Amino acid sequence: MADTTMKSTAAKSLGGVLARQGILVAFILFMVGFTLWNPRFIDPDNVFGVIRSSAILGIMALGVTFVVIGGNLDLSVGSMLSFSAIVVLDLHENPAFGPALAIPAMFAMTLALGAINGFLVGYLRLNSLIVTLGMLSAIHGLTLTWSGGQNMDIANQNETWFGVFGRGTALGIPVPVLMFLLLAAFLGIVLSKTPFGRKVYAVGGNPTAATFSGIPRARVVFMTYLISAFCVATAGLIQASRTMGAQNTVGQGLELEVLAAVILGGASLLGGSGTIFKTVIGVLILGFIQNGLLLAGLEFYVQFVVTWIIIILAVWLDIATKRGRLWSPIA
Repeated sequence: MADTTMKSTAAKSLGGVLARQGILVAFILFMVGFTLWNPRFIDPDNVFGVIRSSAILGIMALGVTFVVIGGNLDLSVGSMLSFSAIVVLDLHENPAFGPALAIPAMFAMTLALGAINGFLVGYLRLNSLIVTLGMLSAIHGLTLTWSGGQNMDIANQNETWFGVFGRGTALGIPVPVLMFLLLAAFLGIVLSKTPFGRKVYAVGGNPTAATFSGIPRARVVFMTYLISAFCVATAGLIQASRTMGAQNTVGQGLELEVLAAVILGGASLLGGSGTIFKTVIGVLILGFIQNGLLLAGLEFYVQFVVTWIIIILAVWLDIATKRGRLWSPIA
């Protein structure tokens, strides 16, 4: 009887650990497996390359973290990235603008799109999934209309300083990585150390209680979408600067990768929990897994299947953490 009780307790304890830390266990297993498959996986150049390539996705994920903690979703970030990259490149080539005016103009227009999301979800209280899914299509159409269906490129790439954001280095660190780290540090402080950050947690955790506590729910939600749009504009700037050109669909599908990274980092789809630091970890987990798949010789499109598996696993563990067990009590 005692042995049975001990085994049951151990099973529950193991289930609890996996529910709380399962994704880290899976990541460790991935890292060990990929290293055994190809020792080049842990080569410093490869590791640093993964961090650099993850910067754009990571910057987008920082903004979406605010939205998710606030109890909402933003599925429009992929199309918004395409829009921001196309706009800044087009305005860069316009003699009336140039890079000095193209960048702030692009940020203003991208923030306007974020404001529309924030107004519809925050003030009109429409479902964030439906609103941002609709905005995904609308922004894609806007991008095609702006560009006339054509890709954008900078003609004289050697005669502009625009490439510094995507190709430059500062203190020996690639500028995209530096921008990612600085923005993560700043937004991490905003989320964890300021009254606004506490309001975001309150609104996402219990919007009704937050409203009765005097917290302006609509304004807080509106601001989370502005933060998300700002991060997307920053990522779009880096994307356009790195390639000095962009396709109309450059951000297509990134919304799922961004959401996967945020959830991997521990942010709950139910709202009210998550941190910027853990989102950064989630971005790196996703980046290293994708890199490991490529080094293992698998085709790039296998990443889409793996991303789906990761999303399902992350959501399952998120729900399991909330109820304290891996399996549903009524299963």
